[in-house]
Amino acid sequence: MATSALDPRTIDLSETASERTGERLLRSSATTTYDPVVDIDWDAPLEPGRFFSPPHRLSLYGTDLWEQLTEEQRIELSRHEVASIASVGIWFETILMQMLVRHAYDKDPTSAHVQYAYTEIGDECRHSTMFGKMIDRFCAPYYRPRPLTHALGRFFKTVSNGPMTFAGALFVEEMLDQLQREARDDESLQPLVRMVSHVHVVEEARHMRYAREEAAREWVGLGWVSRQWTKFMVGGVALFASSQLIHPQVYAAVGLDPKQAARVAAANPHWRRSRAWAARRVTATLQEYGMIGGPGKRFWKRAGLLDALQPGFDEAATR
Repeated sequence: MATSALDPRTIDLSETASERTGERLLRSSATTTYDPVVDIDWDAPLEPGRFFSPPHRLSLYGTDLWEQLTEEQRIELSRHEVASIASVGIWFETILMQMLVRHAYDKDPTSAHVQYAYTEIGDECRHSTMFGKMIDRFCAPYYRPRPLTHALGRFFKTVSNGPMTFAGALFVEEMLDQLQREARDDESLQPLVRMVSHVHVVEEARHMRYAREEAAREWVGLGWVSRQWTKFMVGGVALFASSQLIHPQVYAAVGLDPKQAARVAAANPHWRRSRAWAARRVTATLQEYGMIGGPGKRFWKRAGLLDALQPGFDEAATR
């Protein structure tokens, strides 16, 4: 079974520990923070013949439709799938920023804990700008979330409690982090994708540390009813965030029927395993916290995200 990056049993849940974490993260932010508008060369030409994502991470990889695509179509598919994932990133970061503002609203702004929350909001603003510029540089559209997903996002950010905020944030951040770490280290990919991935990986490492500790800290204080509601809602986030990374119109960009291709992708066991691979660490963490269970567990199973926690799951099979 995959192990989480931070064992919840080792987390000090005291306010003093929260302040120490805030202070460390503020120091790290002061020394390693990027301004993607100036730190990334947006004028550099895209390199012909290079994929935008590792081919084995594309949603149609391993299917009959994939075999029918030319190399040029596969590269084009990778361009649009990265744009779709970046679009989901912008959508969720906008939700997260609103939830972080709500988290800080009633707290003491002189504390390092709250000051780091404000710092993270600033980071997320820059990341959304960075993803938006990348999509534009790709000459790809903003793949707006489908109406139901968009409405559910508004509902989630409105009703979320502390554990929902940080568990939901941790899920999306860690899933994207795994995909981007792989992209950053793949020298065969477009340099722009690798640089954007590097910036996001470096700064999200701080966000994930903050979210892990806060999710555990906030979870301890909940009663039984609130815990069941939280597990249900976090499961819903996991299902929608993972299953809608790729917008159906992505397939139209390479000449495929969007509905047919989306059905093929949804049934593709390799794509299912890739998503489980990307979410394996956060899934293990939230299971250790006790935040996966009850009716909400059905969402995790439906998305295939618990596959990575089962005996016999082979990470190499996702490559």
